[in-house]
Amino acid sequence: QLSCLLRMVTLHGIPQDWDAYPQDLLLFLSPSDYAGNCSQFFINVGKANEDVLPREAPQRQQLLLEALECLGIPGTQINQTSAELLGWLVCELDGDYIRSSGGSLLKDLSQCGSFLPEQEEAIRDVLSSGNTTFGPPAAWSAFTLSELGGLIPVLGPHILQQIPK
Repeated sequence: QLSCLLRMVTLHGIPQDWDAYPQDLLLFLSPSDYAGNCSQFFINVGKANEDVLPREAPQRQQLLLEALECLGIPGTQINQTSAELLGWLVCELDGDYIRSSGGSLLKDLSQCGSFLPEQEEAIRDVLSSGNTTFGPPAAWSAFTLSELGGLIPVLGPHILQQIPK
């Protein structure tokens, strides 16, 4: 329905008032078609319902690549500010990005509904290192676990055994 709506909306050219349309429509649009700047485009994409696109949809990866280019992220290290701009697109980052960015992605990753095995391994590597605001697992408390939220299912036995009772 959204791709059909996009065809109808763009039938006579690209509109300048994208903010008047559902944000989910932006998932099917290129940032070059957006009237505003690309960072505003990706802020709005980050607020759209990611479930509109299946996890395997090529558009998700394409949006991520375009967002990384727009934000001027040359390598695999992403800071907290850029992670916030990416919104749910953070959930599409591969293990290299997660490892290189260290703890700066953990808060945003905890909002993801699921992870690929490569992402899970990278999250465990980052948390095991102890080089995050949470510190090493041996120093974690109940508060730390509540802060980790959606990452708890990813922890694995090696990390869980280190957490004090």
